[in-house]
Amino acid sequence: MSDDCTTESCGCDDAGTAGTGAESVADAPATLRLDVPDMDCPSCASKVEGAVSGLSGVLAVDPRPTTGTLVVGYDPEATDRETVVAAVEGAGYAVRDDDEDGDEAVWTSARGLKTIASGAFVALALLVILVRVNPVVVTVLDQSYALSDVLLLGAVVAGGQVILRNGYYSARTLSLDIDFLMTAAILAATGITVFVPGENLLIEAASLAFLFNVAELLERASVQRARRSLDDLLDLAPDTAVVRRDGEQVEIPADEVRVGEVVLVQPGEKIPVDGVVRDGESAVNQAPITGESVPVDKVRGDEVYAGTVNEQGYLEVETTSPAGESTLARIVDLVTDAQSNKTERERFVERFAQYYTPLVTGLAVLVAAVPPLFFGADWVHWAVNGIGLLVIACPCAFVISTPVSVVSAVTSAAKRAVLVKGGDRLETMGDVDIVALDKTGTLTTGELAVTDVVPLNGNSEEDVLRCARGLESRSEHPIGDAIVAHAARNGVEHRDVSGFESLTGEGVKATLGDVPHYAGKPGLFTDLGFDLDHVHLTTEGGVSRPEMRRQCEREGCLDLVEDTIPRLQGEGKTVVLVGTEDALEGVIAVSDTIRDDAVETVAALRERGLSVVMLTGDNEGTARAVAEQLGIDEYRADLLPEDKTDAVAELKEQGTVAMVGDGVNDAPALATADVGIAMGAAGSDTAIETADIALLTDDLSRLPYLVDLSRKANSVIRQNVWGSLAVKAALAVLIPVFAIPLWLVVLAGDVGMTTAVTGNAMRLARVAPDEAD
Repeated sequence: MSDDCTTESCGCDDAGTAGTGAESVADAPATLRLDVPDMDCPSCASKVEGAVSGLSGVLAVDPRPTTGTLVVGYDPEATDRETVVAAVEGAGYAVRDDDEDGDEAVWTSARGLKTIASGAFVALALLVILVRVNPVVVTVLDQSYALSDVLLLGAVVAGGQVILRNGYYSARTLSLDIDFLMTAAILAATGITVFVPGENLLIEAASLAFLFNVAELLERASVQRARRSLDDLLDLAPDTAVVRRDGEQVEIPADEVRVGEVVLVQPGEKIPVDGVVRDGESAVNQAPITGESVPVDKVRGDEVYAGTVNEQGYLEVETTSPAGESTLARIVDLVTDAQSNKTERERFVERFAQYYTPLVTGLAVLVAAVPPLFFGADWVHWAVNGIGLLVIACPCAFVISTPVSVVSAVTSAAKRAVLVKGGDRLETMGDVDIVALDKTGTLTTGELAVTDVVPLNGNSEEDVLRCARGLESRSEHPIGDAIVAHAARNGVEHRDVSGFESLTGEGVKATLGDVPHYAGKPGLFTDLGFDLDHVHLTTEGGVSRPEMRRQCEREGCLDLVEDTIPRLQGEGKTVVLVGTEDALEGVIAVSDTIRDDAVETVAALRERGLSVVMLTGDNEGTARAVAEQLGIDEYRADLLPEDKTDAVAELKEQGTVAMVGDGVNDAPALATADVGIAMGAAGSDTAIETADIALLTDDLSRLPYLVDLSRKANSVIRQNVWGSLAVKAALAVLIPVFAIPLWLVVLAGDVGMTTAVTGNAMRLARVAPDEAD
């Protein structure tokens, strides 16, 4: 995962903090992305950033501890990768190469084993004290040390080694972080024991060494869990592909497949590239990319995505994009970079932490020094209190509470075909008041379909469709295509056609058999002399002309002008009449069909307290009809693209607005909204790149899920931030007043809070699309 890349290929957006210049990572001439697996906490990130930002030629540094990634913007003429790597390793952190496995088991790692040993020493020491078999075993500098003291010292050595090492690197980089503060606390407690006669703080030093390591390992385990969810995305695509070269089948690394090459995919194999099926048929499981639960049938000409699974047949796929630019690769890149777009709460936390640590550290010094110096108090007692304040001076749990929540939520969403491009977008989505939805292609399928067939003058529906199919078979109009497709699906035979003629703006004319037929707008038949106020329903072969009105009075007629046509048009449908020069044969209504899940989605959004507004370029009647079917109270019709943008701007005056559209035609409105959401973005470069959030499928049910996830994420972040702050504040007040034991300080302020905030963040992975709240 470590590689040199240009800023364009890395996709870094608003990332990084300035190093030697005021630029962001995205503004730098070149970008370096390094995998630093041990950089898993805010203090680690600060240390690495301090080591790298001072290098000549480094313009911006963006450490991302939750993913263990360091992104550096630099001038390639002034520095290089080797120099940056050396600086990172000089700060005490190894850089992992691409072929190395960084997913080391936490509790069997070197630090884990040392922590276990430290804990064992502490347990034995407490047992010795408890059973009161505690003989003196050594005397140093006129001080005697019992067996329990030696065991506690063993705990300090076993657990403190890695802490002191990290503290040393913190001192080298002038980083006032948790490693430096804990090193100072352990050395102070141990030093008082060794050099002050009659004072023994070994149990405090041992508890610090053991419990702090436990907290760090718990944090690492939680971070690894978040990283593992990202690795799951990376693992979706196979490492190799079988291609046909020079007439032979060759297995090569997937990232070496060239655009235009044909990849051969056997049943049960993962498709390694984005491409188009050139031969074969199969059902493909697209759930990893689009979230569709049912495999999708693929035939020649259909698009397929890297990471999806060929379930049944053999496929030959022509590659349409390099491995690094596939839909899956873009998803992984954007999810990985999600940390670079910080939430407002995260920015607050970082600003707060800049003042919190120096303030509490200064308070620790005052607590340790002032009472003994000015009031004659027991200086060892107050030194212990000062050490306790040092322990809580670095707000690790406080700082990590937001990024770990963001990574958990964003990764969970990506697995459910919802691509959120940063914590800031997630946070804004959680505050949305109004959802504006484009009609065509979003609330509707965007594909015309026949909805009504009204036979006239003794004809059956099949008769009407047979004539209509013949008339429209040579038409290139979308309405004609919809009629032909509907007739074919219903098994209606095709009639021989001759003399086809397109009547621009009116309809079509053709000869079926020996009889001229017409299909088109009502106005076409009015021009032919028909009285559309009096149309026979039952008269066999009747002629619908003005002279037949008396017969209508006896037999009953249908009023197309005042009844049928207005009713169908009021439902948002386009009306097509079919007939000859002498008789109307029937009425066909065509419309853009509403998505199956649109009604439920709108209802679900309203249940969540959101206002739903439909924006469309269709006429007032069509817009009203669709809105009524969907249960939408507010809609705006006859909108050009710029009008949609203005409408979104007006809605923003009423609250926070999310705009949902196709990501291309609605791009200006999506950009104007507080959150732009693109529908059906899988395979679309434009949609994925321009939208704040991309729904990779056309599944509208993902919208309520997105609302649930973002709201819960905001709630979890608030809980983590204010909960960790409250604990730190309480300890800061209680330590000087009640002399709380150091082991309890570490347990509550570090181990407990780290476990609590990471565990709380991981709950976001369980939010599912069908969750009700």
